[in-house]
Amino acid sequence: MAVRYYDQQIKSNLRDKRKLSGFLQQLIRRQRNAVKLIDITYIFCTDDYLLGINKEFLEHDTLTDIITFDMSEEEKELNAEIYISVDRVHENAKKFNQTPMHELHRVIFHGALHLCGFKDKKPADKKIMTEMEDLCLKQYFEGS
Repeated sequence: MAVRYYDQQIKSNLRDKRKLSGFLQQLIRRQRNAVKLIDITYIFCTDDYLLGINKEFLEHDTLTDIITFDMSEEEKELNAEIYISVDRVHENAKKFNQTPMHELHRVIFHGALHLCGFKDKKPADKKIMTEMEDLCLKQYFEGS
């Protein structure tokens, strides 16, 4: 069971990775109770790096803060890569009047929630996703 973090071309300044990994594993186990093995890699990168991935794999020519790839082959295993643009996180933190660390965690939880089956394309789904992100942030930072 592993959650790993890599800085690709840019520093994420992510703190307390052990606490975060434990929280993410608990979150996933609560939402996907059939999962026995968790292997997630978070890759923190630049806008340009993530734009290249977005073009190559999703055929989208737009900036984004996160792309989640679920590469699981069995229902009881979760194998994923989550790419996060630290540039976008900083821009969005300013836009939404949040600290970069708060916004970074929101995006980290957003990726994990996608792996748990939450969607965000339709307005109703986006509302639920945002509520779940807010709940994760509260539980993680306030211990509620």
